[in-house]
Amino acid sequence: FNAFSPPNRFISKIEEVLNDWKLIGISSGKPLEKGVYTTGAWEEKSDEISFADFRFSITHHYLVQEPTDKDGKEALVEDALPLPMQDLLCMNNDFPPRAHCLVRWYGLREFVVIAPAANNDAVLSESKCNLLLSSVSIALGNTGCQVPLFVQIHHKWRRMYVGECQGPGVRTDFEMVHLRKVPNQYIHLSGLLDVFKSKIGCPLTPLPPVSMAIRLTYVLQDWQQYFWPQQPPDIDALVGGEVGGLEFGKLPFGACEDPISELHLATTWPHLTEGIIVDNDVYSDLDPTQAPQWSVRVRKADNPQCLLGDFLTEFFKLCRRKESTDEILGRSAFEEEGKEVADISHALSKLTEPAPVPIHKLSVTNMVHSAKKKIRKHRGVDESPLNNEVLNTILLFLFPDAADKLIDGFESRTSTPAGNNPPPENEDYNLFSQFKSAPSDSLTYKLALCLCMINFYHGGVKGVAHLWQEFVLEMRYRWENNYLIPGLANGPPDLRCCLLHQKLQMLNCCIERKKARDEGKRGSVSDRSPGDAGKGAEHSGDNPDKEKEVGKSWESWSDSEEEFFECLSDTEDLKGNGQENGKKGGAKEGNKEPVNLKPEGRLHPHGKLTLLHPGEPLYIPITQEPAPMTEDLLEEQSEVLAKLGTSAEGAHLRARMQSACLLSDMESFKAANPGCCLEDFVRWYSPRDYIEEEVVDEKGNIVIKGELSARMKIPSNMWVEAWETAKPVPARRQKRLFDDTREAEKVLHYLAVQKPADLARHLLPCIIHAAVLKVKEEEALEDISSVKKIIKQIISHSSKVLRFPNPEDKKLEEIIAQIMSVEAIIARARSLKAKFGVEKCENEEEKEDLQRFVNCLVDQPEVAVIGAGRGPAGSIIHKLFVNAQRVSAVPPLDEELRRSGSAEERRLSAGAVSDFPPPTGREVILRTTVPRPAPYSKPLPQRMYSVLTKEDFRLAGAFSADTTFF
Repeated sequence: FNAFSPPNRFISKIEEVLNDWKLIGISSGKPLEKGVYTTGAWEEKSDEISFADFRFSITHHYLVQEPTDKDGKEALVEDALPLPMQDLLCMNNDFPPRAHCLVRWYGLREFVVIAPAANNDAVLSESKCNLLLSSVSIALGNTGCQVPLFVQIHHKWRRMYVGECQGPGVRTDFEMVHLRKVPNQYIHLSGLLDVFKSKIGCPLTPLPPVSMAIRLTYVLQDWQQYFWPQQPPDIDALVGGEVGGLEFGKLPFGACEDPISELHLATTWPHLTEGIIVDNDVYSDLDPTQAPQWSVRVRKADNPQCLLGDFLTEFFKLCRRKESTDEILGRSAFEEEGKEVADISHALSKLTEPAPVPIHKLSVTNMVHSAKKKIRKHRGVDESPLNNEVLNTILLFLFPDAADKLIDGFESRTSTPAGNNPPPENEDYNLFSQFKSAPSDSLTYKLALCLCMINFYHGGVKGVAHLWQEFVLEMRYRWENNYLIPGLANGPPDLRCCLLHQKLQMLNCCIERKKARDEGKRGSVSDRSPGDAGKGAEHSGDNPDKEKEVGKSWESWSDSEEEFFECLSDTEDLKGNGQENGKKGGAKEGNKEPVNLKPEGRLHPHGKLTLLHPGEPLYIPITQEPAPMTEDLLEEQSEVLAKLGTSAEGAHLRARMQSACLLSDMESFKAANPGCCLEDFVRWYSPRDYIEEEVVDEKGNIVIKGELSARMKIPSNMWVEAWETAKPVPARRQKRLFDDTREAEKVLHYLAVQKPADLARHLLPCIIHAAVLKVKEEEALEDISSVKKIIKQIISHSSKVLRFPNPEDKKLEEIIAQIMSVEAIIARARSLKAKFGVEKCENEEEKEDLQRFVNCLVDQPEVAVIGAGRGPAGSIIHKLFVNAQRVSAVPPLDEELRRSGSAEERRLSAGAVSDFPPPTGREVILRTTVPRPAPYSKPLPQRMYSVLTKEDFRLAGAFSADTTFF
């Protein structure tokens, strides 16, 4: 005996795994309830073992069960058969629709399988099979394991197993045979009974009764005569707001082909006794219409083409393109003939050249229009990726405030305020904050849908580049002419949205500031900055002679000059405030300004507060709004501040950079409240930093005394330094915190350099957002519970993936695949509803039953037909088969064919029901028990499972489990 030989080491490893999994000893469990194999949870765990250099995987498959009582287990030890042998005779779970093949064949709740680890490996020789079986038998005997252990032999696609189960004094051998061609005597029940009885080898007469379970499967493949509800889109249609048969702002939905390829009807006789029915080579009582149980399953079409899935897939492919817009459309579109400028992108640099150039002749607007003319000139109508009709329709959809006609060469637009549609307060609308996309009524969202449609139907990446180019030109035109961009909410950029949406909001902020400033200059009704429009009206008579004193009025700046000169010089500020005595240093004692200044930039008095020293009412000043920022600017600012380091100098510089808004507010406060001090400012700006308490004065009266907080008294406090450097300047004459000209040009440049791939990356969250809303809308019409769960999973998954700036392609593909699977499920539900005529059913009760039946077919692997062939669903299924048989009807068999034909043909000619085709599959389970010799009292189980198929596997198998004693 060599303990280190490969077989012994293999046996030792099997025993070690069985011990680790705690499968040694007596198996116990309750009798199985009906249907538990389908509804219960199956789990498995695996390990790897080797026989010499051949690797095997060993896997434990088991049904999750509640723990049993140990005392009860000990009471059954002495005389009970092992649990797997009891399961062989249990009839509660025959033909489970979704289980391991060994569960279906033998009815086992627990077993272990040893199979070659590599998919292309196989145990082919008989000697190797016998060696493995002997090793398994020794391992089971050494450990006392009562769980059946199988070895997979031959090629894996054949699903061929041999195995063994051992108990106290008994052993069950699991055997299997595959036949390439089924002998005629075994395709009917009488022949199978002969085989089964011969295998029992029981000397008793009469033989023990045999119980049977029979299932015949019929396949319906011809669905051509049944209505398929999905209409393909009309790609050439262009009616009103529709392109390609699809309305702008909506994604398509549905399958272009029938997503259901076959219907499988299983007719089952679950409990039969030998002699009750006749089934031989010339006659059969197994009439499918008389079967007590019917169950149906549908076979799905492999990867059916679905519109929404195609849209998402093609748009995602756009994310991987590398070309720029110029490379796609050709640089010749921008090339200049003659002596004109070479590129539109140089327009701003031309404006800023120091040479004396006539500004009005080189305005950006003029250059944009000249560029448009050159684009149309160099790119013919036929060469354009988008024809004018489609392009104009899309632009009108995106910009409804733009007129569709040119009036005197000028496009008439109304300055419609942004954000006209209030955000709906519902969960679907607010998905944009989870997906980091854009609101479903926004311009960004609509742009994404249009680009997705253009990419699929009109020119692909070239069409996308063309539309984007027109979009950027429209953005510049609106900036130049003070037209607000529609479809964007008011206020600063919403950081919950995608970066592109934030950029458009930033551009809208710039347009709004520029527009309000221009209108303010023309009207000269207030000295507020445009950003303070919501804070109330300013007193217009505060300083009527101010502009004359300055010498150059605010509204005298030209349109071009105001782009680069934002405020008056410091000298003019001092003159305008009567502070030419600045050489003497001014009166800074006690942090107070001279009281001879005239107040400017007041909004309204602040309740009952008064200045501490003059005692005059404290006025709230008109201040500049802080500069709006997009997330990339915030990140850039954070990086700059982080690079300043932790040194004292770096911290001081960081504080000064962050206090620009504070300094502006201090200057506005000083201008509105001459003679004020820092304490006055703190009382208004940060009340918690001004501490008041009641004290008793010299006369015994209780008075309120206040002082700055401890953090305001820290030496070199930034607030104190800012207050000392702040000059009394109203908001309208301060240097702008938000340079709208510079920021607008930065946004326009950012938009212009976006490649189609970059654009698709920005807008992909919007497309996923729209796709989720679409599947939710379509699911609401069908009410499929499984789809609701999948949609929740998609939303949860997308929320985790899309919140990051650059999500991985693999994770994005997973989200798209989930959405495509939901679309396919809903399409299958609609196909089944059409085929079963749910909508045509007039009886409401039957209609509800059919609806539930269809939904179950979508969700479950197999659905029982209530009433079998006599129920509402059964009657419809019967008609489907009858109609299919009529379409493929064949002439009746003549007498000669009846004599010489196959057994199946003879049976059909002898009167078998012709409403159904010959069964594609026959499954038969035969069971019996034989007496055990003394001293054993329990009978031994005998079972045979026969699967006879014509088309599915081209194989017929007989699966036997014979129990012997020893």
